[in-house]
Amino acid sequence: MINLFERYELKGLRLSNRFVMAPMTRSRAPVDIATEQIALHYTQRGTAGLIVSEGTPISREGQGYLFNPGIFTAEQIKGWKLVTDSVRSVGGRMFAQLWHVGRVSHTSIQIDGKAPVSSTNKPAQGAVAFGYDESGQPGFVATSTPRPLTTEEVGRVVEDFAQAAENAIAAGFDGVEIHGANGYLIEQFLNPLVNDRTDRYSARNLEDRLRFVFEVVDAVTARIGADKVGIRISPYGQLFDMPIYPEIDETYSALCAGMSQRGIAYVHVMDQTHFFLAAAGSDAQEEALRSLLKQCKAELGQTALILAGDMTLERAQDLVDAGLIDLAAFGQPFIANPDLVARLKNGWPLTIPDRDTYYGGDGKGYVDYTPYESA
Repeated sequence: MINLFERYELKGLRLSNRFVMAPMTRSRAPVDIATEQIALHYTQRGTAGLIVSEGTPISREGQGYLFNPGIFTAEQIKGWKLVTDSVRSVGGRMFAQLWHVGRVSHTSIQIDGKAPVSSTNKPAQGAVAFGYDESGQPGFVATSTPRPLTTEEVGRVVEDFAQAAENAIAAGFDGVEIHGANGYLIEQFLNPLVNDRTDRYSARNLEDRLRFVFEVVDAVTARIGADKVGIRISPYGQLFDMPIYPEIDETYSALCAGMSQRGIAYVHVMDQTHFFLAAAGSDAQEEALRSLLKQCKAELGQTALILAGDMTLERAQDLVDAGLIDLAAFGQPFIANPDLVARLKNGWPLTIPDRDTYYGGDGKGYVDYTPYESA
């Protein structure tokens, strides 16, 4: 049995354990710059083997939620440097999640009220962004109709990812995680039922469908090195109007193979099989997940595989021992349990987080959860 609490080497980066704090949007940056409070929040959770930051917009265009610290201005880099210095002071390791939401945005967030950009002009039906309503108050609003990026503009967005990665390293992050999951821009190119382009970034064949994500990864690795790069994906995910399509297995198998060829540090899978198989029952969902992980692991070679979604210690142990994953990511449990690793190791009970404090607000529900021993 593999000891999850022992050190793990991630492409030369020594992690104190195999537990990952998953990225979680918390909307605590009043002017989109990381603050001392944000630094405290992450430092309190610094005993995770690896922390992945909340989604960090690579540009104003890529932003779909107010009060999220970006990584595209000098002030934002300085704010994140405060965070990474603090996390490193307690022995923590941290990657920045690079984020472009694409069409999951609103004109009130965009510069001069422009339309969000995407692979398409199809709006994300039923999706919401966190922007300004008609009265100018912040809140959840229906996403705006996007405009498709021109072929030339796609290259500019690729460069935005690369520059954001360089900025993240300047801000003291150990690496970056490219956000390719949950219905955001990269997935808007991957999904042939969303991407209706006719240029070389179309979804008509596998090569074109993967072109954008591979160009982003290649640009980022060229800028900061493959060993400092991860990517998050959500096969079978249907968030923000992402329909299931027949070529999904072929698409993600080829994507994982491409990541292995590029020698990146890890692929981070967000388990959303329960959405895809909602009526099939837990056994069918688990079987589908294991099949997916086995397929990804076979393609990845020396690239590590992380899994997030409804994670427990028992599930993590089982999947690592089965050779299906290398690291286990926990999201919501880290919100109310800054000392989650110690609680799992010692069998201490977990505090239930207050969902009303997940997004926005002050320090309540953000930095006021106490370690078990102190409580």
